[in-house]
Amino acid sequence: MTDYASGCARALELALHTQQQASAHAPLLFAVDGRCGSGKSTLAAFLARRLHCPVFHLDDFFLPPELRTPARLAMPGENVHHERFVHEVIEPFLRGQDVCLRPFSCQTGGFAESVRVPAAPFAIVEGSYALHPALRGFYAACVFVTCRPEIQRARLMQRVGTERFAVFEARWIPLEERYTSACRPELFAGYVLDTGDFSAPQSLCCAP
Repeated sequence: MTDYASGCARALELALHTQQQASAHAPLLFAVDGRCGSGKSTLAAFLARRLHCPVFHLDDFFLPPELRTPARLAMPGENVHHERFVHEVIEPFLRGQDVCLRPFSCQTGGFAESVRVPAAPFAIVEGSYALHPALRGFYAACVFVTCRPEIQRARLMQRVGTERFAVFEARWIPLEERYTSACRPELFAGYVLDTGDFSAPQSLCCAP
């Protein structure tokens, strides 16, 4: 298996190639989707540092409580507010405009203060559900990051602790797996990075 540092380098090569095709008149988006605990946020941060570009996080667009109807949540991947993400982020960004977004906090159940991101020719979209069918057509290229369940469990336990991991195990992981199984995001990625053999991938790709 390719080591994680080489995997980061390959993802960087793909992102850099995409960035080189972008311009102020034709901005482009690059997506990093993947399982929680796989290292997708770390990879996106690494790419953003190397390419000096903004990152938009799907975690800021989870579905607010009033929209979590049984009918919607019965459909794979519909616990992300992809309609708002298109309206607030994708459409203005691809028009070459500043983006003004309202991060949603799962902790408070409400919206934080609006954040303005200046217009740029290239940006990264990071998060589970980034390759949702309603979103995948907006990207010039994308990467899918994955790992084995036992590695995912160990990383999440270390990151959030036993009590919070129980929430991931009962709710978030099953929702992600249903989305992954039904929507097959890895099939739409230009590169699939498996971090399953690495216990601490963040230590390998955080260097400047």
